[in-house]
Amino acid sequence: MNSLYTLYSRLPFKTAVGKALASAIPKDLVVPILFGRLRGRKWIVGSSNLECALGVYEREKTALFEKVVGAGSTVYDIGAHVGFYTVLSSQLVGSKGIVVAFEPFPDNMSYLQRHISMNLCENATAFQIAVSDKNGVTGFSQGESSSMGRLYTNGELFVQTNSIDALLAKGEIPPPNFMKIDIEGAELLALEGAKSTLLKHRPTIFLATHGPSIQVACCNLLETLGYRIDPIGGDNIAKTNELYAYVDESRIAEIL
Repeated sequence: MNSLYTLYSRLPFKTAVGKALASAIPKDLVVPILFGRLRGRKWIVGSSNLECALGVYEREKTALFEKVVGAGSTVYDIGAHVGFYTVLSSQLVGSKGIVVAFEPFPDNMSYLQRHISMNLCENATAFQIAVSDKNGVTGFSQGESSSMGRLYTNGELFVQTNSIDALLAKGEIPPPNFMKIDIEGAELLALEGAKSTLLKHRPTIFLATHGPSIQVACCNLLETLGYRIDPIGGDNIAKTNELYAYVDESRIAEIL
C-alpha cells in the first residue's frame, strides 16, 4: 500500500498528460478518497484537482495540520474552496469540536455543502462570505480556476464580506483554536479584520500567502501580535508561501 501511495502522490497532475488523464474522469463522479486521514470519505471528482480525491493534497501542510489539530478544537477554514480542509478538520476535531468554513464563490459553496453533507460532517457549518477587514459587499473574480478566485473591484460578481472580529462579536461564530487561511491575496485584510480575535484567543494559523509584499506585511502584523512564524515544508520563510504561525509565549507580556 505504501508503494502505491507513493506512486499516486508522484503522478504529474499538473502536466499535459496528467490533466488529460484527469479530464477523462466524469466530473460528477463521487469516489471514496483513496489515501491519508480521509481515506474512505466521499469526494466529487470534478470539484477540484485529482490530488484531493486521492487524498494526497498538500501533503506537507496536511501532515502538520493533522499533527496539531486535536479533538474538541474549533477550526476556521477561511477560503474553504470545495472543502478538503473542512472535511479533514471535521474528522480531526470530532463530535465535540466545531468547524466553520468560509467560501464566497457560489459554485464552490455548492460543492462545499455537498461534501459536508455526504460525509456527515455534522460539526461543520459553511458561510457564503469572503473574510476581509470589514463588513460590506465587494467585487470578486473567479480567476483561472475555481481555486483561484479573489476579491477584485471590477470582478464579474459581487460577494458579501465580513470580518472575523465582527462575526465573533455578534456571536455568529465561536472563538477559534485554529485558522487555515488561503484566500488568494486577501490574507492581510483577513488578519487585519481579526486582530482582536488573535489577541484574545491566540489561534494557531496555517497561512498561505500570495506575493512577497503581502507575505512580509502579514508576517509583520502577526509578529506585532506576539506570533512566531515558521515555514511549512522548508527552513526559509522567504522561499515558501506556506506559513505556520503560533503564539510566542515569551512575547505575550510585551504585547499586553
